[in-house]
Amino acid sequence: MAAARKRELPAEVVGPRAVLLLCVLALLLIGLVMVYSAGSIADVKAGHSVVRSVQSQALYAVVGIGCALVLWKALPYRLWAGPLIWVVWGVAVAMLVLTALVGTELYGARRWLGTTETIGIQPSEFAKIALLLMAVRILYLLRQGAFEPRAAIVQVVVLVIIPLVFLYRTQSDLGTTLICFVGIYAVMWVGGVPGRLMAIIGAVGVLFALVAVFGTGYRSGRLVYLDPWNDGKDGYGDGFNIIRSYYALAEGGLFGVGLGNSREKFGYLFASDSDFIFAIIGEELGLVGALAVIGLFVAFLVAGLRIAQQCPDELGRMIAGGCTIMLVAQAFLNIGCTIGVLPTTGKPLPFISSGGSSIIATMIMVGLILSVSQAQGEPSVYEQRRADLRIVRAERPARPSSGRPSERSGRRGPDRRAAGAPLDLARPASRSPRR
Repeated sequence: MAAARKRELPAEVVGPRAVLLLCVLALLLIGLVMVYSAGSIADVKAGHSVVRSVQSQALYAVVGIGCALVLWKALPYRLWAGPLIWVVWGVAVAMLVLTALVGTELYGARRWLGTTETIGIQPSEFAKIALLLMAVRILYLLRQGAFEPRAAIVQVVVLVIIPLVFLYRTQSDLGTTLICFVGIYAVMWVGGVPGRLMAIIGAVGVLFALVAVFGTGYRSGRLVYLDPWNDGKDGYGDGFNIIRSYYALAEGGLFGVGLGNSREKFGYLFASDSDFIFAIIGEELGLVGALAVIGLFVAFLVAGLRIAQQCPDELGRMIAGGCTIMLVAQAFLNIGCTIGVLPTTGKPLPFISSGGSSIIATMIMVGLILSVSQAQGEPSVYEQRRADLRIVRAERPARPSSGRPSERSGRRGPDRRAAGAPLDLARPASRSPRR
């Protein structure tokens, strides 16, 4: 039985995990290099050390790696279907409420807990993980028959939709709301929700996004990305940062101007080390470097989905699939905003953009995916049940014959307790009266 439960991992199981780890390592290293390149100028201008930004980013990366290792090695993913998820969800919702009450307002939005831009935490980065895991739990228990569909709908509304709407309304964070929706939608897809229901939910999500964009003045102004030079201020209004991003990408050409030689990071391109760091990558490393980053995210997506596919149960498949798609969706959203095919949302590029909350939350999701990969070599629940099956045959030891036949042998035939005959466990053995 031990051999059946613990099998040697084949190459098709080890391969996706190795690819995922290599992609994470490469993206983290690229992030550290680019944060140093883009952030050093702002550090010097503010009178800080030239390595201040990269030191902070490296510290956050170490903390994130530690969280990922704990989730990978010490916390089995099956715990997220139990009471532990309530603790995580409660802390995340409490942080959202606290942000709405006493949060710090930066760039016109109250999204941070802390005193300054450099010392603080962005609770929405962690709330999206908690909401994803809660959605996984609800769908998993529904599929297991733990409660009826009506009760599942009530839990989805109370535990997922209401906190998400609260986040959107109090923090005015459409980007994080859409990323959460994509992650939860991915959970439903991986969890086998019927296609008709998926289509209805998808249509509702698209309608919400359109209303959110066109129903708010400053968000509709972001549609200037379609023609940033026609922003009403000759390119110096809402379209300025997109234009500078275009300049950076155009200047980079095929192979870039060289690492550290960006011009746009000298105060022209806003948030060059965070939201628009991909433009600096395109400027310094060129089209080749930008495509390499995109290729790493595609490889991450394929590896994460392979891990989800090979997981022996639905819970792991939904966790790995949801986290993978949520991460890559955020990456492509950031890249789309930088190259001008999507309106600006202010979301960081996972693994690469500077910011403690972003890098730690990203590594937490990586740890959840790796935790699921631990179960790839285990037999499925059906294989375990089959391996546990045992046929028990009770034998009664032979007794010396008394030389007299049984008094009831004439009616019942030969004695069923003869030597070598199995004992009928359903009928208690009768005792002959003593003479």
